[in-house]
Order: sequence, then structure tokens, then C-alpha cells
Amino acid sequence: MEKTTIRCPKCSHEQTGTVECASCGLIFARYQRHLERQQEKLAGQSGRDGGTGAGAGLKMAAVVLLMLVTAGVTYYLVKPGDDMPAQPVETAQPQPAPVVQAPVAGVEPAPVPPAAVQEIPVDKGSSIEEARNATVSIETPWGTGSGFFVNKHYIVTNRHVVEVDQQALAEARSKVDTVRELVELEKQKLQQLREEMGRLAEGPTRKQLALILQAREGELARVLPQLEEGEARLAAMEKGISASDVKIILSDGREFKADFLQVSGRNDLALLALHAIESPFLRRDPRDRPLQQGEKVYTIGSPVGLRHTVTSGIFSGYRERTSDGNVLLQTDAPINPGNSGGPLIDEKGYVFGVNTMILRDTEGIGFAIPIKAVYEDFMSMLR
Repeated sequence: MEKTTIRCPKCSHEQTGTVECASCGLIFARYQRHLERQQEKLAGQSGRDGGTGAGAGLKMAAVVLLMLVTAGVTYYLVKPGDDMPAQPVETAQPQPAPVVQAPVAGVEPAPVPPAAVQEIPVDKGSSIEEARNATVSIETPWGTGSGFFVNKHYIVTNRHVVEVDQQALAEARSKVDTVRELVELEKQKLQQLREEMGRLAEGPTRKQLALILQAREGELARVLPQLEEGEARLAAMEKGISASDVKIILSDGREFKADFLQVSGRNDLALLALHAIESPFLRRDPRDRPLQQGEKVYTIGSPVGLRHTVTSGIFSGYRERTSDGNVLLQTDAPINPGNSGGPLIDEKGYVFGVNTMILRDTEGIGFAIPIKAVYEDFMSMLR
């Protein structure tokens, strides 16, 4: 039977899998349900907004304005989920905006969301299982990522997972300011409509305007908590990160706050400490050998909330970054949002790198920081 090729409505990646985009992590069924809800909402508004003459025109204008306000607030207050893997330059890679289109052909609705999918453990005692046990998920007030133990108490991750990027901070501040202005303008407009309704005599026009006010006030009431959430997130970003703001989630589901945080001044690396437990940890190859081109490698991380996901690929080669001269490990093993800070390991479970970024507008080109950089940057702590 011929397999159906589908195209991701978010990043346009083509594949045969029908549950999740292998490139950007979009859950197709969830996106389809979102489109259906939007269509149902618009259809319901159209059904209620019948009428002719001046009253109908007033109502249609109000509905259009309501849609514009809602769309603006949704755009500016969309909550970032996972960390965004960066292109191999100094700034992080932006994610492409969703493209509104018809549901993807051939995609069957997923029976449950990703968070409810039960994880099946890998074989006990295998090198991959041991590496998974040493890998953690990391959550901050503004995003998520991955990390792994390099000894019993210390965890390495990416700096961009725990540290606020100044460009991202400026963008978040601008978005929140814009939404505040939109909300204030909507409040003023609603007040004008209330005054106008007070001047109207009883009749169809007044009743229509009353319905419009009720709908817009309800929509504004739903938007205000989003604005408050955005303001709280912005306040956390402006305050900066501290160790106690970082949540560490172990492979068995236990959660802890970090006891210590130090960031590297040379690489996209950060070191966390967790003294409450003694964890299994990843080791370097005792032979200190380099990876060979074409050698099979694995990544472990938490893309789109699917914690401790293992992906595989090959080692593509060593690449020198022109901006700073640092050497990176290139691999075609998928590095998705949420994988940043996770380990790049070989078949024996030895760690060779810290996954850090992907190359923008490409597929199968990811990069990791060599593990030796971790020990060079945090020598005093890991000695």
C-alpha cells in the first residue's frame, strides 16, 4: 500500500508520519482541532450576527474589530513552550509562524495528547537506558530544555536554556507593551459603545448593540488573564535567572530546584548543581578518542514535552564556527525544540557533546559542543 506524503502546515516539511512533524514537532491532530474550533467559533458568530441596515453594519464592524483585537493579543501573547534551537550564529533561531490552511490530508486524530502517552522503558541495563537515567528535563519561567549529569551532583546544559537572551527580552517587552495598548484601546471603545447604546431607543438596533457589547466584554475578560501571564513572564525575564528558578526533572519524574548555577563566558554552556541526590552520570570515552565520520550517534532530550526522547543519526564531521573559531560536532540526529542541552552519545553510552543548535532552513544539520569544552569551562567545579 502506497504511503501518503503529508506536508507540515507550520514548517512545510514533507514526511509520511501522520502524528508529529519530524522537523518542527507540530502535533498534527492538535493543530487540526485548533482550526476546527476556530471555524466553529466564526460560524457561531455569523449565525448570531444576522440583520440588515444600520444595525447589521454596526454589528459586523464590531465583530471585525473584535477579531482583530483577539488576533493581535493571540500573536503577541503566545506562550513559548520549549527552547528554540539556534542557528550557528550568536542569535537564537526563530520558529516559522503557523500557516492557516485546511487540515492536513491523511492525518488521523491522535487518541491522546503527547503528555498522556505512556512511556515504554528501554531494556534494563542497556547503555541507552543508563544514558536516559542520567538525562534530565529543565524548566525555567520562560521555557524548557534538557541537561545531563556529568558527575553525581553536577548537570550541564546550554546557557540559552537558563539565561535570558537580551534580544528575546526586548521582543517580549515590546509584545507586552503592544498588548497593553490594545487592551486599553478596547476598553475605551467598549465605553464608547456603552454610551452610544444609552442614547438609542428600545428596538432591534439597541438589542444588537447590547449583544455585541456582551460578546466583546466576554472576549476581553478572556484576554486579560493572558496579559497578566505575559506580564508575569516578562517580570521574571527582567529579574534574571537564579538557581532556585530552575526546575530539574529526573528520569523517574522527581522534581528538584537547582542548588547552584554558573554560566560559561566562552561557550553556550551552563552548570547546575543538585546536592539532594547522587545520580548516575554520563562518562567520556576512557580512550579519549574522536568520533569518526559516519559513526552512529544518539541524542536524548525532551522535544514538545516528550521527556527523555531518544533519536539517532550519524556523526557528520567537525565544523569550525566562523564567528568565534569554536569547533562543533555536526550530526544529522534530530535536534528539536526541547533537545537543547541534552547529550550526544555513541552506542556505548559515552558522551561526546552537548546538543546546542540547528542550522536554519535546513533538515538534518544539527550541532553539539564537544564535551571537553564542559571540563575546560567548569574545571574548578568538576575537578
